[in-house]
Amino acid sequence: MTTRWLTAEEQRAWRAYIAATHLLEDAIDRQLQQEAGMPHLYYSILANLSDVPDHRLRMTDLAEKSKITRSRLTYAVTRLEKDGLVRRGGCPSDKRGSTAILTDEGMAVLVRSAPGHVETVRAAIFDHLTPEQVGQLEEISTGIVRALETPEDVPWRRRSTPPCS
Repeated sequence: MTTRWLTAEEQRAWRAYIAATHLLEDAIDRQLQQEAGMPHLYYSILANLSDVPDHRLRMTDLAEKSKITRSRLTYAVTRLEKDGLVRRGGCPSDKRGSTAILTDEGMAVLVRSAPGHVETVRAAIFDHLTPEQVGQLEEISTGIVRALETPEDVPWRRRSTPPCS
């Protein structure tokens, strides 16, 4: 098998992408640590829970939505639970399953920290792009996600589980 080395243009694009994603994650983490006392991952978990009916998701579904392993999610939810931002509940349709539930306090933290988070994202990304580039960014990012989400062996995927009802 022959290695398909990156062209000079691809190498520049790859390195620019890596630098941008590292700097962006750092900027978002710093802002959320300062304003909400939590890393971006924890904020994302709260945001994912706020987007669903009853602010409740089965842990396996939350891991997939958050693109993290179940063990990493369990650790994060334990910390959020300790802070009173999330609580765990059972799954009536599957006694082995558990759910993460956004508490009122968790929603309040999310509402308080969302304006600063959005401003950080806007200042870091969207204030520097034309409307056409925003569309291109979405198209490129969606293509990458499609390519990487396809395999069934990604760490956050698990055999299909029945929804909690």
